[in-house]
Amino acid sequence: MSEPPTPATPESAEDASRLEALIAERRAKAARLREQGGDPYPVGVRFTHSLASVQADWEGKLEAGESSGARVSVGGRLVRRRGHGRLAFLVLREGDADLQVMAALDVLGAEGMTRLDDLDLGDWAAVEGEVIRSRRGELSVQAEQIALIGKSLRPLPDTWHGVRDVETRFRQREVDLTVNAAARRVFHIRATVIAALRAELVERGYVEVETPMLHPIPGGATARPFVTHHNALDMDLFLRVAPELYLKRLVAGGMPRVFEIGRVFRNEGLSPRHNPEFTMLESYEAYADYHGMMDLTQALVQRAAREAIGTTTAIYGGREVDLGGQWPRRPLLDLVGEATGRDDLGYETPPAEVRALCAEHGVPIEESWGVGKLMLELYEKLVEHTLWDPTFVIDYPVEVSPLARRHREDAHVVERFEPIVVGRELGNAFSELTDPDDQRARLEAQGRAKAAGDEEAMAVDEAYLRAMEFGMPPMGGLGIGVDRLVMLLADVQTIRDVILFPTLRPE
Repeated sequence: MSEPPTPATPESAEDASRLEALIAERRAKAARLREQGGDPYPVGVRFTHSLASVQADWEGKLEAGESSGARVSVGGRLVRRRGHGRLAFLVLREGDADLQVMAALDVLGAEGMTRLDDLDLGDWAAVEGEVIRSRRGELSVQAEQIALIGKSLRPLPDTWHGVRDVETRFRQREVDLTVNAAARRVFHIRATVIAALRAELVERGYVEVETPMLHPIPGGATARPFVTHHNALDMDLFLRVAPELYLKRLVAGGMPRVFEIGRVFRNEGLSPRHNPEFTMLESYEAYADYHGMMDLTQALVQRAAREAIGTTTAIYGGREVDLGGQWPRRPLLDLVGEATGRDDLGYETPPAEVRALCAEHGVPIEESWGVGKLMLELYEKLVEHTLWDPTFVIDYPVEVSPLARRHREDAHVVERFEPIVVGRELGNAFSELTDPDDQRARLEAQGRAKAAGDEEAMAVDEAYLRAMEFGMPPMGGLGIGVDRLVMLLADVQTIRDVILFPTLRPE
């Protein structure tokens, strides 16, 4: 018999009591099977077909009430059932495929129908039988044998309506994936996106590498790191905030095109766009500059879209966004000038005047910030969220870009861009700084900022500076936030929807 829907997490004493009773009842069923010589958790089961392959092989080939003559063995999780007595209908789920199983007394026998009563929603079952189409036209397996292969002691929530409670969805992803088709779709999109990014880079001659996640010095991005301790060496280590410096050392060592897709860790707050651990794609190419990286970014995003959703026209939050074609390239300073109505703004504008402009537009600032940082804050407050269609925002202030090469025509900015889509940054890229003396000066400035209390500032990495002193070729580098790209293509509003097990507060 089917059970009334039960919350995955009890919300009241009554819910808790009902859940406890249901679990006890299911334990009794498992015990009864053991007493009969069975095993509710057998080892290794082989099937002739997946549920999806049964559908692919016979869908559209049988008329209502017709039998195929083909006998199959399949398995899956029991997610729905109806009927009782002489005839019952079960629905098994395997991945995204659902398949009906018809259990009839005259085929399964009295003993088989009795054992069927001990199956509960959420159980994993193996079925052998003939592929048929029911009289109502439903492709089915006419069960000749049904065996329990994984007893569910804790009842699933309503598998028809899915899990609506957000906390349950994120804390119990296994439940979410079982009952929510939308969640399964998101993670199929994620897998396709990562495969597409990897394929595009490999086809362009990039080599995929793995670099350390434990760093002796935090570097590669301005972010607060997580700290851990290695007992044998009695030294603190840092979970990587970015793989950048190691990847550039590989280019210096003679690997002209490298990339890595992996986790990075930043000890920052939680928000719809931030999780302390997230996935980055970083790639570096010898002889390239930031113009080449813009071309690469565009190609990567467009391929990911085509393969994940079948088109470069996405829908996000009910609004269309066209990822195709050539994306415009707009200098940050120009965008700030347009937003403030000040076409006379420049990096040589007196700091007091720019601070007054920040106050006028409600941009909080710190006294130590220079004009470059102030301009960035104005851009982030007034402009970034307004850029719906894909836009490369280019030429960032030197002050906020310690690893990027100075612009070949303007010493106040660096050759850096961020791709912005639907008002959100998707990545960050540079013409990389390869001058070791310039790099040392900038890292030392970051080191002074860290000593003065800036926990996100970089430290001076002597190993990286030494690698630079051996000589680096001209280089373009790119980082793309994989989670944010998946959010865009899957049309979800929070990063926790695209990370299988996001960081959450303790229950």
